[in-house]
Amino acid sequence: MLNPSAGKRLVSLDAYRGFIMTMLAANGFGIAAFADLAEDNAVWQSWSYGTFQRLRFHFEHPAWQSIFGWGGVSFWDLIQPAFMFMVGVAMPFSNVRRQAMGSSDLRRTLHAFIRAVVLTLMGVFLYSLRSEHTNWIFTNVLAQIGLGYFFLWVLLDRSLEIQLATFTAILVAYWGFFVMNPPPADFDYSAVAASTEKGEVYLGRFAPWSKNGNAGHFFDVWFLNLLRSPEATPEPGTSDSPAAADSVGADPEVRAPGLLRQWLFSEKQKYTHNPGGYVTLNFVPSIATMLLGLFCGQILLSGRSSGRMIASLLVMGAACFAAGIIAHHTVCPIVKRIWTPSWVLFSGGYVIWMLAVFYLLFDVLPLRRLAFPLVVVGMNSIVMYMMGQLLRPWVATQIVEKHFGGLLTYFSGPAVLDSQSIGAIVMPTLVFAVFWLVAFWMYRHRYFVRI
Repeated sequence: MLNPSAGKRLVSLDAYRGFIMTMLAANGFGIAAFADLAEDNAVWQSWSYGTFQRLRFHFEHPAWQSIFGWGGVSFWDLIQPAFMFMVGVAMPFSNVRRQAMGSSDLRRTLHAFIRAVVLTLMGVFLYSLRSEHTNWIFTNVLAQIGLGYFFLWVLLDRSLEIQLATFTAILVAYWGFFVMNPPPADFDYSAVAASTEKGEVYLGRFAPWSKNGNAGHFFDVWFLNLLRSPEATPEPGTSDSPAAADSVGADPEVRAPGLLRQWLFSEKQKYTHNPGGYVTLNFVPSIATMLLGLFCGQILLSGRSSGRMIASLLVMGAACFAAGIIAHHTVCPIVKRIWTPSWVLFSGGYVIWMLAVFYLLFDVLPLRRLAFPLVVVGMNSIVMYMMGQLLRPWVATQIVEKHFGGLLTYFSGPAVLDSQSIGAIVMPTLVFAVFWLVAFWMYRHRYFVRI
């Protein structure tokens, strides 16, 4: 984005965004799948089984709690917070650029609203890919950004005091909402795919933060069933919860008549729970994550010296990290899947530190040329994300295997494309290479997709 104090793009932001999109589009370069190969697989004669078992932790989402040891975290859990954080970092830069182009306040506000709606619908579209009908679920990262984006825009030109007060109010209010809506004493966790053995169920004062036994889950059972057919049956392999039975009482004919009702109620299965424990209301504390990005973006636009800005980012990250750990032990557990207030702070520390590192490397030190492969991805991040979500299997079979399979096996042997061998890493890497070449072509021709 344009940096008024330097008259140039903030390379670190493009590189940071490109790094996160690279990991998503490449599906972690297949490291988790490779680590899952049996210990007696011949591939471990050349590769270290123990090393990949340790790496595997960083390329999967933990079952529930997101902090390990005194402050450890899975890198894969930081992907979404980083993505949402960068939305906040980019917003003030985008706003300055649009103002310089003569865009009015009304036009910029309308653009922010339309962008929020489009991102939300894109998230629903991606969630519906394996469904026969539109599946009104809003836990996809694009939908989560869309739901909170306009609220962030409203806060953009407010004073720092108002922004900080809003940030605090979101965390406190969201904490209170969960605490005041605990699960019933006899709640059946097994009916909603929550396991005590996996640490997904808390007892005592942390019980309101259990998987699919929390206020966010109860809200979804009510809200998401309003968007489903009144004749919907429970999803296969699940059972109705008491809350679900109470949530479909309103007359559907009154709620959405005619063609709109047919569209909204196209999904025929009643919503009972999310298998991963994710909830729609995650977008509320996610606004706080995006606000952290907004604070950082304002720091980088402040015109201070590079040293002072890096110091500010490091101190801010440390404060969030420490506050998150304290909150984890006193207020609520650190759980990414339901975006607890402690997770906002804890993950915020990490993503702010990552921004500081990228800023030091690519905007302060003379290393910006090294950022180029990441910048190519970062400047078309939406395209890369959608290709990763929609085209990965097709590119693997119709481009890599069909056109280059013979050449690859000739030089490297059949294992190179075998998902039960080194192909578990090679294939996603080659698929990403195809995506990168598409992004490079777009970069060279100045085609940048924006919403």
